[in-house]
Amino acid sequence: MGELEDAVMTRVWKWNRPVTVREVLEDLQKERSIAYTTVMTVLDNLHQKGWVRREAEGRAYRYEAVSTRAAYAAALMNEAWSQSDNPAAALVAFFGMMSEEQRQALTDAVRIVQGPDAVKPEPADTAAPVVETPVETAGESAESSGETQGTPGESPDLPGR
Repeated sequence: MGELEDAVMTRVWKWNRPVTVREVLEDLQKERSIAYTTVMTVLDNLHQKGWVRREAEGRAYRYEAVSTRAAYAAALMNEAWSQSDNPAAALVAFFGMMSEEQRQALTDAVRIVQGPDAVKPEPADTAAPVVETPVETAGESAESSGETQGTPGESPDLPGR
């Protein structure tokens, strides 16, 4: 999508309703000098490319986005990634450019895609919990005091295990 097509689509996505050439023109003219026929041609091109659908309204059309800006961004990322001769390296470079906020958004998105049953990795810097074993006093064993050791490897005292 070219720069002018992006400027037009930005308005279509932002307004989130069917728009006319005149509405887009008037908003674009706040930033630049542009002709009605130019905006009409851009919207017609976007229609031909499948980014907007249109419905006749009198002698004009109303244009509406076919997909969201997020879907467009995803398509761009997929296209760029699939054109790389080394997709893994491209992803590493891309992740390296991300802000902390973007990395968190990516982490959240991966969790959503994986679903609620996905296994969550444990943080690498946390140590395993220490399980204390009752100390036997002279003449008393854990079994006689009502405490049991349980099965080896089992931690009955820890919730969620």
